[in-house]
Amino acid sequence: MPQRTVTIASRTGLHARPANLFVQAAAAQDVPVRIRAGDRSAPANSILAVLALGAEHGAEVTLEAHDGPGADAALDALAALLARDLDAEEPAGA
Repeated sequence: MPQRTVTIASRTGLHARPANLFVQAAAAQDVPVRIRAGDRSAPANSILAVLALGAEHGAEVTLEAHDGPGADAALDALAALLARDLDAEEPAGA
């Protein structure tokens, strides 16, 4: 099972706007992805489940996908997103 471990860069952690951007990106992937913080795991395309993880700024999370076409690319894209400070970026269309 491919995995990526990444540190949450957003100042507010994986909450509100950063969580929404992450969930939208996860939902757009061709493979299902799960996110794990500590001993808790959630489907990456569920905003409520992702928010419930309570991943703070600086926390390490692990992204997981089943082997298959597109799994590595999906994990790379989502890990790169979480490694950015999404709070500091301008919203699309602003």
